[in-house]
Amino acid sequence: MAGGKQTPRQRMMGILYLVLLGLIALEVPESLMDAFKAIGDSLTASKTNVQTGIDNTFSAFEKTKLKQEPDRSKGPYTRAKEASKLANDLDAYVETLKKQMIEKCGGFDPGINDYKGRENIDISVDMMVSRGKKAYELHKKIDETREKLIGLLNEKERAGVILSLRADAPPKVSGFPTKTWEEATFGEGMPVGAAITNFIKIQSDTKNAENEIIKKILGEVDQAQVNLDQFAAVAVAPTSYVLVGQQYTADVFLTASDSKSSPTITVDGSKLPTEAGRGKYTGTTSSEGIHTWTGSISVKQTDGTYKEYKTTPQTYQVAKPSAVVSPDKMLVLYIGLPNPVSVSAPGIPKEKLKVNISNGSLTGSAGHYAAMVTNPGTATVTVSGALGDGAAAKTVTLGSTEFRVKRIPDPKAQFAGKSGGTTSTANIKGQQAIFAKLENFEFDARFNVTRFTLLIAKPRQDPITISGTGNELNSQMHSALNAITPGATIVFKDIIAVGPDGSQRGLDPIVLTAN
Repeated sequence: MAGGKQTPRQRMMGILYLVLLGLIALEVPESLMDAFKAIGDSLTASKTNVQTGIDNTFSAFEKTKLKQEPDRSKGPYTRAKEASKLANDLDAYVETLKKQMIEKCGGFDPGINDYKGRENIDISVDMMVSRGKKAYELHKKIDETREKLIGLLNEKERAGVILSLRADAPPKVSGFPTKTWEEATFGEGMPVGAAITNFIKIQSDTKNAENEIIKKILGEVDQAQVNLDQFAAVAVAPTSYVLVGQQYTADVFLTASDSKSSPTITVDGSKLPTEAGRGKYTGTTSSEGIHTWTGSISVKQTDGTYKEYKTTPQTYQVAKPSAVVSPDKMLVLYIGLPNPVSVSAPGIPKEKLKVNISNGSLTGSAGHYAAMVTNPGTATVTVSGALGDGAAAKTVTLGSTEFRVKRIPDPKAQFAGKSGGTTSTANIKGQQAIFAKLENFEFDARFNVTRFTLLIAKPRQDPITISGTGNELNSQMHSALNAITPGATIVFKDIIAVGPDGSQRGLDPIVLTAN
């Protein structure tokens, strides 16, 4: 705004511009709030999954070890339950704080699928740091819960335990003021959406810490009765074939085996060959479709009994080798004909495909359809399919192909097997009708002659003209043709034929010379 004398209006516009820049700098971008919401949803889902794992761990322990070895299992089971209580107490306290903040910001807004006032930067610091100071109490409860959880472990169980449940201040950055954990997590400038996400993270860390402690405690009872000396990182994915837009997921974990053991490993009752403690399964691929199998491993315990471990059901899909060749300039559909169209999408069963066409209609199923089109121009075939299973399934467009829509070509009129030229008088006299035939056309399309005119010109005589309907010669035509002699000219003209599309076609005349 410098450089030269400015009018009052120019100076006013400059001031307004600076004010606008200030307002923009203060505004919290919606995209940032959406990002916090997405992170919060992901952490909530993760917390739910961890809780399910904890519940399953307790259920399995209660049904097996607690019944089979009550004296050995009761103590660890009590400590594990205490760990759950500590974690649940902290989780409930955080949930209370979260609800209080949600109430202060106005509750949930279905219109944005998030909390009202999520961009407000005053509620968090006021409630948690400056006036309410609840962040300090939360910090204290996190530290106490962490120490009590670790205190439930014996010296051996504590080895290698790293809990994410912490309330550490952020590291000091040169040139910036040092912040406490409370200030960094809920302090000045922290919008409500981010603060709520921080609450959810604390709850998720709490559940992860609970899960880690419970596994350590109960794991002392359910130690493997084998010498695990081989370790490997394993990634298991439901499928290695995904489409654009389809989510790819995989479980990544550490597995261990005893290289000197030969456990009994079976798949669907059939024993597998083992080597270095591992079995190798080879599935059948002789038939198409989705195949499911379940593995079972029997491990000998120290008391001589066997314990069985089962895998989750595994699936694989067998398909025929295939290649798709699509012409670039010959994608044509003909009016009046059931044009065959085949549709497939690798990785998606044909019964889950939906096929639609513009400028016409489709009949058929399971990848094989007949397209009926109506008007010249173009028609687009669109294929969509369901990706995923159950409630997570969603229908997406997989692709579309544009076809040219054309009329069936005009046929050639024929009499005595000819469309012109010379033929014998006997051949001409022996015919009953004229026909309309398509030459070099890939479809079996029939045309019916509906009317024509016969002209007979004999040497040194006036021509004879006779008209008829249909494609057959009438009695007058037969009489005239029976009287021809070599050198006569026979002409079929004004030939009209109707094809599968219902339109009338005027065909080229047939000119024959009798010999």
